[in-house]
Amino acid sequence: MTNAGDLRELDIRHLWHPYTDIAAFERSDFPIIERADGACLYDRDGREILDGISSWWCANLGHGHPAVVDAIARQARTHQHSILGTMSHPGAIRLAARLAELTPGPLSRTLFASDGASAVEAALKIALQYWVNVGRPERKEFVSLTDGYHGDTFGTMGVGFVPGFHDPFRHVLRPALRADCPHCFRCPAIPGTRSGDSPKTANSGHVPELPACDLRCFGSMEELVRENRDRVAAVIVEPMCMGAAGMRIYPAAYLARLRALCDDTETLLIADEIAVGFGRTGALFACEHAGVAPDILCLGKALTGGYLPMSATVVTDAIYDAFRSDNGRDRTLYHGHTFCGNPILSAAALAALDVYTDGATLPSAARAMEALRDGIARLAGRPQVEKTRTLGMIGVLEIGRDAGGSRAARAAAATALERGLFIRPLGPILYLWPPLTTTVRQIGRMVDLLGCAIGAAGASA
Repeated sequence: MTNAGDLRELDIRHLWHPYTDIAAFERSDFPIIERADGACLYDRDGREILDGISSWWCANLGHGHPAVVDAIARQARTHQHSILGTMSHPGAIRLAARLAELTPGPLSRTLFASDGASAVEAALKIALQYWVNVGRPERKEFVSLTDGYHGDTFGTMGVGFVPGFHDPFRHVLRPALRADCPHCFRCPAIPGTRSGDSPKTANSGHVPELPACDLRCFGSMEELVRENRDRVAAVIVEPMCMGAAGMRIYPAAYLARLRALCDDTETLLIADEIAVGFGRTGALFACEHAGVAPDILCLGKALTGGYLPMSATVVTDAIYDAFRSDNGRDRTLYHGHTFCGNPILSAAALAALDVYTDGATLPSAARAMEALRDGIARLAGRPQVEKTRTLGMIGVLEIGRDAGGSRAARAAAATALERGLFIRPLGPILYLWPPLTTTVRQIGRMVDLLGCAIGAAGASA
């Protein structure tokens, strides 16, 4: 098999692609990616394609970063795998210690897994068993945000139910209590953002604190938690940006109020930073924008720079200590993964953390973030664009709304790919989520290609 056509034929016969409309995919001349470098993918025919979504939000350091690649190669030559059940190895030890140093607040103990959903599953089980271990088994409910997403396993679907993704499984899920999400694109409390209005708006930098509404969206969360304080185990949220919900960026003040509410009601707070951790929002961790720390922090995707599948669930000493067996009572967490803390994965993550904290990577990324913010602001003037927002290295456009907007967004994404930019819309939302190592020039190209694609989609509508 040497040409792209033959590989496509073999793909269609045997490969099942996630989150992909099978019929539409089989009709398309989808790219066969053969190599990648920096912010670029290269297909079988040698065509360069800008990676506008960091290969599903994880390739934070771009492709082929030498520090991470070299660390993987060195480790693979000496020690490939040994379990963490009743033994250890230097890589996992050092990585757990490094995360304790870098993560906010009193987070200090790490349980490793292979993917984001597994990290969230572990967080949910830890929260439930924590309350059992401390003698409060009635605290067994979770509170999450409507339209929040936390993975596709059965436990994570219960706290992060997205109808378009999860409807076939609704009948077997254990649903969380759902609070209204902070939806700054369509805030009912602010004139001009209600669902019937469509003013063009662009933010400079982070989402403002929106004093006009005084975070009235928080009322639903407060009511749910306070009314159910004796039976809620934890609240789980995606800090600052709800990804799969349509890149809903919200104010840091919401997180600060949530932390205070959880403290007041003695409720655990789980922060799912699988997507937004490691510099994506402009801070190393999104919770830092609010100056708060969760009781349980879920990390993944960019933990290894996006090169190998690894995730982490980081908790406080107070939670960890509740799992110490005492007076013959077994409080062990019977949960784990074969490859959790694998030596090669640990080496990749340690190298990635060194890059994130080298004093140059994030300041350089800040310049690219400014370019992205300015570029998205320019696109706000397009007739097809109703609303825009940016946060760190996340740029978001709303194209129309509902079915019409979704069709236009899909058309724009297809046109962008033809012209050399890979993106994936979320309903009527188009977004850029490029690697932190993307150059200012490449950001400019991405914005220009996105603008051309939006124009072409509008002209053909």
